[in-house]
Amino acid sequence: MPFIPHTEEEVKQMLDTIGAGSIDELFDEIPSSLRHDKLAGVPVQTTEMEVSRIISERAARDGQPLCFLGAGAYEHHIPAAVWELTTRGEFYTAYTPYQAEASQGTLQLLYEYQTMMANLNGLDVSNASLYDGASALAEAILMAVRLNRKSKSRRVYMPRTVHPNYRKTVETIVHNQGITLELLDYDRTTGCISPDTLPAAPGDFAALVIPQPNFFGALEDVDALTDWAHVHKGLAIAVVNPVSLAILKPPGEWGGEGADIACGEGQPLGIPLSSGGPYYGLLCCKQAYVRQMPGRIIGRTVDLEGKPGFTLTLQAREQHIRRSRATSNICTNQGLMITASTIHMSLLGAEGLERVALNCHANTRKLIERLSSLDGVEVVFENPFFHEVVIRLAAPLGEVMRALHVQNLLPGYELADDYPELENCLLVCATETRTDEDIETYVGHLQRILGKHEPVKCPIKPKWQVKN
Repeated sequence: MPFIPHTEEEVKQMLDTIGAGSIDELFDEIPSSLRHDKLAGVPVQTTEMEVSRIISERAARDGQPLCFLGAGAYEHHIPAAVWELTTRGEFYTAYTPYQAEASQGTLQLLYEYQTMMANLNGLDVSNASLYDGASALAEAILMAVRLNRKSKSRRVYMPRTVHPNYRKTVETIVHNQGITLELLDYDRTTGCISPDTLPAAPGDFAALVIPQPNFFGALEDVDALTDWAHVHKGLAIAVVNPVSLAILKPPGEWGGEGADIACGEGQPLGIPLSSGGPYYGLLCCKQAYVRQMPGRIIGRTVDLEGKPGFTLTLQAREQHIRRSRATSNICTNQGLMITASTIHMSLLGAEGLERVALNCHANTRKLIERLSSLDGVEVVFENPFFHEVVIRLAAPLGEVMRALHVQNLLPGYELADDYPELENCLLVCATETRTDEDIETYVGHLQRILGKHEPVKCPIKPKWQVKN
């Protein structure tokens, strides 16, 4: 955007109009003891050219490595039109659409986003985004505790197969509100929550969180888990990857009654990795629960002349400042990000998004077939997957990772810090952007690096293949 400063004459006219002698006079109520002429650590003014160079140099530090790293942030192809349209001034600089009469374009786009997201999740309603996937899960849990009046315990069952960062974020947000998170361990063979191990008499609890796919990339038995939650009078909260929903059963169809709330990270839908952000959180629910949904909700209506129009609905603008009595204290959505996602989904359509998901799965199958053929590599879990799989290396993982990084490869996510029982294990991912040549490059470097260590024949590999 162009920067157009005020001229000295314009500044003088404004000061004369309000009766002030100078800019400093506008701030004369600030005691001199609190004023500083200079800010320590803030550099002197820099030219636009110098700033552009600094930014370009910092961006270049990330490089362009060959990426097999997922773990919640995924490299997908984004059509050029997505951000060409998203960064048009009408979208890029639009303020939050409180004034419906001046914001119909933005409001309609947000309404279309809600419609697409609700359809993708098989649920009735969607909001117009939250901060990110982790905080969306926290809001879903707060929402479930408010909704489930049959439960007085404020207990929520949280599988260890939920993203570790999501679990940490949720704990930070809810632990001071008297909500208890009870961890459910996973089956060491499948990498999933076994419905058979769930307590027959779980007692009073508010909700069960169900990731699909889970952090290990494996597919949970969502039907059994959802039904278990409902049988025991708990709500079912789905945590989903939106791309996977193009080929997997949506949360609204899980079990006999469907999940009650669905949340997740929207980054896979048209948002570049961008050195770590920004992201956005998606949140959907059943119609009966919409009054407890946090964030912005756009409704469709008609004006006095019968023409269709759009407006913020179901929440007063001021509800966010009501502290503990508010549905949520989240005030800022990720409007620009969901603008990109809406355009992205519109360009791809249902068929295009399905093709992306199928190619992600197919590439991951190719990757795992090639990696598991190497001595010193085994697939850890016997379970169907979407586009991530856990492998174990028969060599010191830290050394292997460093050697692969030197080859401009991001080989995956080390799991031992979050899961001590998965020492020397790596979560690998392949999206539709990976080619056969990319996979062979990874396999070739890994084979050479493992060959420098004493060969260790892995035990019989589990039957990881997805059933057709």
